[in-house]
Amino acid sequence: MSYVNQKHIIETIKMIKIHHLDIRTTTLSLSLRDCCSSDVKKTGQKIYDKILKYASNFVSCANEIENEYSIPIVNKRIALTPISLIGESCDNIDYVYLAQIIDKAGQEVGVDFIGGFSALVDKGFTKGDLKFFEQIPEALATTNKLCSSVNLGTSKAGVNMDAVLKTADVIKKTAQLTKDSDSIGAAKFVCFCNAVTDNPFMAGAFCNVNEAECALNIGVSGPGVVSSAIEELDKTADFGEVSNLIKKMAFKITTSGELIGRRLAQKLNIPFGIIDLSLAPTPQEGDSVAEIFKAMGLEQAGAHGTTMALAMLNDAVKKGGIMASSYVGGLSGAFIPVSEDAGMIEAARLNSLTIDKLEAMTSVCSVGLDMIAIPGDTPNSTIAGIIADEMAIGMINKKTTAVRIIPVIGKTVGQDAHFGGLLGTAPIMSVNKFSSEIFVNRGGRVPAPIHSLNN
Repeated sequence: MSYVNQKHIIETIKMIKIHHLDIRTTTLSLSLRDCCSSDVKKTGQKIYDKILKYASNFVSCANEIENEYSIPIVNKRIALTPISLIGESCDNIDYVYLAQIIDKAGQEVGVDFIGGFSALVDKGFTKGDLKFFEQIPEALATTNKLCSSVNLGTSKAGVNMDAVLKTADVIKKTAQLTKDSDSIGAAKFVCFCNAVTDNPFMAGAFCNVNEAECALNIGVSGPGVVSSAIEELDKTADFGEVSNLIKKMAFKITTSGELIGRRLAQKLNIPFGIIDLSLAPTPQEGDSVAEIFKAMGLEQAGAHGTTMALAMLNDAVKKGGIMASSYVGGLSGAFIPVSEDAGMIEAARLNSLTIDKLEAMTSVCSVGLDMIAIPGDTPNSTIAGIIADEMAIGMINKKTTAVRIIPVIGKTVGQDAHFGGLLGTAPIMSVNKFSSEIFVNRGGRVPAPIHSLNN
């Protein structure tokens, strides 16, 4: 009989019950490469049938594993091959129709979100891509579970500024079409530089053409576990001690996620893909990345020193997690979504956290500007400028960056947008009042940086 460490059992129970340790998402990655057809109805039927074939017992199996190990699995999701690629083969192309078929399949199998309504346009557009961009707003406005993403740049190709402009238009139109729900449609859309193909988190999850037929990707979370551990440290503990503690906690969190992921993959009879180490917060009290900054000694998220705190946190999480799994992937690090983190919401309301500060923080965190609500009358050119800045950070630093921004139609600074569930509540944040219009309208492709010639 194997040795059971009672202390570790009690510690794990405490992490789950008190400090909100959970499996944030189990994401079924599913290739649709064999679903192409010249007829959009046939393509839609193939997609629908394949989702049901692979995912019909996905949610029930996840629930069984959740009950078996008493570790909450917050979301069950599906990530598909970018639909712009699949739909492009149709003579009578209709991406909105495909979006509604996918949403119907998602509802049928009972998942929370389904991603992959996506396009990869970092070097330019095909005819199908152009049609796809036109139809994203309607697709998001007429579905419930569908999430959409586009990749606008890479460190190898540069940034497609024509696509940046079109993306700003997509965001604004989607916000307008869903204005009766605080423009929630825009919260289901994200744009990337250097998008990763095994990301289990929404709205950016998709299964690229280089991925396997089917795999299970896991996203774990535990900011409450990390912040509570740091709070128990002596206030004079140096950064080496803080970092070591974070690494130990990340190891424990990742071990739990790896166990759940492998058991679920085995139950579904599909390969285990990757585990994403990202600390993803929720609006719940005590489940906040911003609270980790406070535990480190900052009065408020956004105070001077926040970028350094985030850099150390991100690095320590990766170092600890990598020792617990050989298959680390996705985004891995720390998320800083404003509306999904109670501490970030508080900091934004106190004006400690601004868009400019968040942009600086994205140079050292896992992703980018995430779940940020801005005034509904913000010009499209300003939104394009915000996106362009974030794409530049990703391109130059050879890292993944993203923008998920919501212009809340009919609301302005000082008001809140309410999205509900994991999406939370977002205070409307101010944007720079000066124009970016002439700059962003130059169009074309920003050339890749010199390090892109590394071969």
